[in-house]
Amino acid sequence: MNFLTLSIILIVILSALLNRNIKTLRQKIDRKIRFTSLPIHYVYCFVLWAFIFTTAITFTSFDDFIKYFLIIVFLSGNFFLIKFFYHKNFNSKKHVEQAGTLVLSITAGIGILITIVITISILFESLRFFEFVNPFDFLFGTSWNPQMAITAEQEVGASAFGIVPVFLGTLLITLIAMIIAVPLGIMAAIYLCLYAKSKTRDYLKPILEILAGVPTVVYGYFAVTTIAPFFKHFFAYFGLDIASESALAAGFVMGIMIIPFVLSLTDDALNSVPQALKDGALAMGSTKSEMIKKVVLPSATPSIVGAIILAVSRAIGETMIVVMAAGLVANLTFNPLDSVTTATAQIVTLLVGDQEFNSPKTLAAFALALTLFIFTFIFNVIALMVIKNYKKKYG
Repeated sequence: MNFLTLSIILIVILSALLNRNIKTLRQKIDRKIRFTSLPIHYVYCFVLWAFIFTTAITFTSFDDFIKYFLIIVFLSGNFFLIKFFYHKNFNSKKHVEQAGTLVLSITAGIGILITIVITISILFESLRFFEFVNPFDFLFGTSWNPQMAITAEQEVGASAFGIVPVFLGTLLITLIAMIIAVPLGIMAAIYLCLYAKSKTRDYLKPILEILAGVPTVVYGYFAVTTIAPFFKHFFAYFGLDIASESALAAGFVMGIMIIPFVLSLTDDALNSVPQALKDGALAMGSTKSEMIKKVVLPSATPSIVGAIILAVSRAIGETMIVVMAAGLVANLTFNPLDSVTTATAQIVTLLVGDQEFNSPKTLAAFALALTLFIFTFIFNVIALMVIKNYKKKYG
């Protein structure tokens, strides 16, 4: 039995004994005393201090025997100390809440710190890339072919690092996905929330939400084997030529994948609208459709916009479907029937295999990531401004 296992067993046993003893003490102490905390709060204090001490001892270089001795001594002393604190009416509830607040603050700080570290690392690697490639050529170039530059010693001019076709493909596929996902997701949410019977909703919503759990590689396989051939035959019937790997096929399947995100969040937004507003609109003589258009949707618009933001971010960050169904060729085109690529797909392509982080080819992935980060950040800021304006109008 290792040290941690023994410590946990001792903590659990002593916690149960402490809880029982404090309850017994409470019956014996004068009932006129107004305690600041429940017995369970003192048990929480005991567990909190015990785990802190055990964790600290675990990372020391002491022998196991010394560790066992120290933990037994500490837990025994902690046991009687908590009972003493109970007699003194120590505010253990406040102490435990402060510890919980501290843990949550540290957790939030870790998330923020990780974001800052990632941003800084991408920024510095991007600056190294811009030592080889002019930022103006990178941002406004219309040709993307980084495969020619392998090492820093080679001529970078032989390859092209213009991201316009890459981001055009990203926007094109995202637009197609949103055209599919947003109307279908919102209309499905309206039906499930306001029209469907409770039994119908109980069956349909879980079935639709299953789509969110399907791996993206399965969607990519579905796009390649089913949707792409279907579109090819469909457009051939009208005399139109479509690439075997097209933006339309990738965007269509991506839209199907994103429907559950839009549906679930929109459904929550519609359910959050107070029932009094709905009943008031109906009482004034509005039909159900008028009530939905004039009352429910305007009230839920901020949350629906938030759902669309999440869906757009999900579409921009998708990789597997694009790699399998849209291809890796960076074509400068607005035609959804052509093969295109996205920024995330190119990042994966540039970082696959054994790479040296001193070549423009590899560093281009970080420049793409930085540009994508800035683009997404600006998009989120604009979307938050829209949400804020709607909240002022309908809040």
